[in-house]
Amino acid sequence: MDIERFLKRQAPVINRELERILPRRLSRSWVVKALGRPELAFDAETVTQAVSRPAWDLLDRGGKRWRPALLVLCCEAVGGSRKKALKFAAIPELVHNGTLIVDDVEDGSVKRRGKPAVHVKFGLDLALNAGNTLYYLPLYPLFHGSSGLNVKVKSSVYDVYCEQMLKLSFGQAMDIYWHNGKKKDVSEADYLQMCEYKTGALACMAAKLGAILGGGTAKQVKVLGRFAATAGVAFQIQDDVLNLRPSTGWGKDRGEDIVEGKRSLVFIHAVKHSPPVARRRLLTIIQAKRKSPASIREAIRLIAASGAFEYAAKRASALVKSSWAKVEKSLPASPAKETLRAFADYLIERKL
Repeated sequence: MDIERFLKRQAPVINRELERILPRRLSRSWVVKALGRPELAFDAETVTQAVSRPAWDLLDRGGKRWRPALLVLCCEAVGGSRKKALKFAAIPELVHNGTLIVDDVEDGSVKRRGKPAVHVKFGLDLALNAGNTLYYLPLYPLFHGSSGLNVKVKSSVYDVYCEQMLKLSFGQAMDIYWHNGKKKDVSEADYLQMCEYKTGALACMAAKLGAILGGGTAKQVKVLGRFAATAGVAFQIQDDVLNLRPSTGWGKDRGEDIVEGKRSLVFIHAVKHSPPVARRRLLTIIQAKRKSPASIREAIRLIAASGAFEYAAKRASALVKSSWAKVEKSLPASPAKETLRAFADYLIERKL
């Protein structure tokens, strides 16, 4: 299956759901639905400019929308309704975009998807507040009683959301601590665990929510969550490769991870498998407070010479293949199941 084409077909439907949950212009009726009736006053223009506009500025730049698509696929794969799943597809996507806004602030990034980062365009204060708002905003149908879910299912949704959000925060903390040079000897196992928390958490959230909404068994929910978390790790590994070996259309500066001092899988592998002179030079570059364009290019050459890019591709593929084996045994045959398999391959082979 052509997953790029599949995602492009899904995007307009998902975008409509995003706009239903977070309209471009926030009206009084929306505020009543989302926040409850204002006791004193309501300023539609202010909340539109302060929350909706920064969020949609980023959302309109694209993105694959693969996390909401994954939620819907997992719901269908356990026999659930696509229509029901779509009502909740905004949760992982809005949260994801919130993390991008905050992540760019924390990393000091100036570009996102080829344009100025949200904090550069709208200011640090509005960006951080908008990013944090996106963490909770897609949940309002749950706590205002319009979700149509029974108490047991709603409780499970909350549990999954809170658990994965906590993991996401810890993964980000690990990544920041390392690229600030606080730990020098980051191992491959350390890195993979960080990725499972930071990138795998939202994928796991999407898959588990889909399976829960679809009425899946406890085993199916667990297996699909594990598979999605692993696919998220593979996605991050590929993201690290693309950061240093970008294809046409890559929306970030090449070598941004080197500038930030990130301990990615390709860097960890290169340090471990390079000759002593190359190893010392790589460590010197990554630990330097300021990196010149020439030193960034040199670091990329040294990483390439170690075979790290090829290793990363094999490692990502092996992770997904191993986790898929359990999904294969736990789900009945269906078009959604086949799409899920192709979906995992896409995440580790993508060029953007």
